[in-house]
Amino acid sequence: MDVELFDYDLPKELIAQHPHIPRDECKLMVCNRKTGEITHMIFKDIINFLNSGDLLVLNDTKVIPARIFAKKETGGKVEIFLLEKLDNNKFLCLTRGKIKKITDVILKNGQTARITRLENSDKRIVEFVETSNIYELLEEIGEVPLPPYIKRCYDNYNRERDFEYYQTVFAKKMGAVASPTAGLHFTEELLERIKNNGVRITYITLHVGIGTFRPVKVKEVEKHKMHSEKFEISKETAEIINSTKLSGGRIIAVGTTVVRALESASNKEGLIKPTNSETDIFIYPGYKFKIIDALITNFHLPKSTLLMLVSAFYNREKILKCYKEAIEKKYRFFSFGDAMFIY
Repeated sequence: MDVELFDYDLPKELIAQHPHIPRDECKLMVCNRKTGEITHMIFKDIINFLNSGDLLVLNDTKVIPARIFAKKETGGKVEIFLLEKLDNNKFLCLTRGKIKKITDVILKNGQTARITRLENSDKRIVEFVETSNIYELLEEIGEVPLPPYIKRCYDNYNRERDFEYYQTVFAKKMGAVASPTAGLHFTEELLERIKNNGVRITYITLHVGIGTFRPVKVKEVEKHKMHSEKFEISKETAEIINSTKLSGGRIIAVGTTVVRALESASNKEGLIKPTNSETDIFIYPGYKFKIIDALITNFHLPKSTLLMLVSAFYNREKILKCYKEAIEKKYRFFSFGDAMFIY
């Protein structure tokens, strides 16, 4: 399958650069897989498409302030992007700036960090040597790890707004370096209204990695190797999902991260088992879904694995038709963009 089949032209001005405020009043495209009908709403209208007995599954990962600006002792600038926590004070990371085998850098608050270059790899290890609470330090010196298509001038920007709106209102477990953006549209009030309508809500955790932004570089879809991400599904969540399936309720995934976690943890009978593991599952057209019945998602990059996943859930040609209509109606695309509900 040629990767070019998942390409489309997107005007740059439709790439959302700022969050929609209020969260739940962005645009919502509703796509009916049975009829092909496309309806245009606002996001809080999603409540009209959720039925009593359905189960909404959300990803409660929390984005860490993973982008850090520092200086070498010589004055040279270094940018550090945290990837994965290794132990109390060490992270696997990427860096910009010339790094020797071992380089000490000075952080914004005057503390020192040590960067070690790994052989035969673009990755580094950074150790924060002067702190006892790494997450408090990151809250102080770190910046929001916005994706590369969102442009910010870090000398003068609204840090507090990005910290608030690039995080879901239900974020709980630290570990992601990218937001599960389909969940950004929910407010606490909307979630409460949904629950009051008889819809159950449960959570999985998948720590979204930087690989979510990386393009597919091979020509044939099947040859692409997915990045691996840590995820957890508790016994309680597995039981709620299974009881909903067995009673005939729909499993509605909020975002592609939830889809990947649920499909990775499913068995041949179409039920979920409690899991604490990693997944590198790659979902593209031809995949047979075992768990999810509906999907809330954003509009994804051309030729991306995320666009391939939603095409697998619906239909490639029909998804691209939906995207064409979204462009015509000036929907906002990508992380801070508008939403789609496919059922």
